[in-house]
Amino acid sequence: MALRVGVIGGGQLARMMIAPAVELGLDLRVLAEDEGMSAGLAATAVGDYRDLETVRAFAADVDVVTFDHEHVPQDVLRQLVDGGVVVHPGPDALQYAQDKIVMRRRLAELGVPQPEWAVVRTEPELQAFLDEHGGAGVVKTPRGGYDGKGVRVVRAAAEAQDWLVALAEGDALLVEELVPFVRELAQQVARRAGGEMVAYPVVETVQRDGVCAEVIAPAPAATERLAEVAEGIGRAIAEGLGVTGMLAVELFETDDERILVNELAMRPHNSGHWSQDGAVTGQFEQHLRAVADLPLGSTALRAPWSVMVNILGGPAEGTIEERFGAAMAEHPQAKIHTYGKAPRPGRKVGHVNVADADLDDAVYVARAVAAHFD
Repeated sequence: MALRVGVIGGGQLARMMIAPAVELGLDLRVLAEDEGMSAGLAATAVGDYRDLETVRAFAADVDVVTFDHEHVPQDVLRQLVDGGVVVHPGPDALQYAQDKIVMRRRLAELGVPQPEWAVVRTEPELQAFLDEHGGAGVVKTPRGGYDGKGVRVVRAAAEAQDWLVALAEGDALLVEELVPFVRELAQQVARRAGGEMVAYPVVETVQRDGVCAEVIAPAPAATERLAEVAEGIGRAIAEGLGVTGMLAVELFETDDERILVNELAMRPHNSGHWSQDGAVTGQFEQHLRAVADLPLGSTALRAPWSVMVNILGGPAEGTIEERFGAAMAEHPQAKIHTYGKAPRPGRKVGHVNVADADLDDAVYVARAVAAHFD
């Protein structure tokens, strides 16, 4: 009987695991939050991932549980593990992707380079940090933030007053130095439970309004030292946190040539979508291999350059499907991936991948194809 892999979360990441699961002979099952979600083709259950009994019932019919997102509560995850369910990544690892304060403390213990940071609960504490770090900082809610949500650049403690007064007893905010970065990078590694690891090349990510807009693989002008440092950071974190599956490490490259860890994701990640068509083994197949404890695949590039451009929002009029023909006819070398989502301003509804020997050509084509869906 085929190994049954259960994915909690019915978003586009689960959707993009469906095809590689079929190719690997795995039986992919999905617990979706609602009907009609992106991964509806594989949804065998619909329910609240925060409810223990719902998750327990779903897990009873699979051999291993993994995730489309990091939001399943720790108490739910730990009760699954205590009940004998195989969970990858497990709660001991996943906690570091769920809580940014917990992450910062553990990365400090591992000696991983990161921005200067502090835990703050009051305006005076926050203002003291700002005064010590050039009068500016990045305030983050420890849990639940993504795509720019839960992140605020402040130059006075009063600018975060609403978050501070809303803190429950025992809660806190994270404040980090405003890093003088020249670009953002991302390093992905995959790790099996037994410790086997593979790394993808470090990539450059371009953010707009807090959302990833473009990715270039490998990162242009990445020196051998930069590539080695980024990969070393990724491997050290995957090993140190005991991650099983894909790990994405978001990085800052600073103007004084430091590489600092920004955030972590323990699942396939937007920064790795290029690998579907630009690497021998794409991140979605790789994640499944890792959590199913199968030998990991090659991360070698299929072309010197790969570019991913997100389709954000979708067409103001008509449907996404109506735009395919013109985009394909104009640029047949592009690969278009859509998520089965209704258009909405700022929403990730798909992405375009282009692999090419020339970087400028790859960027031009990927942007041109994505523009067909505006």
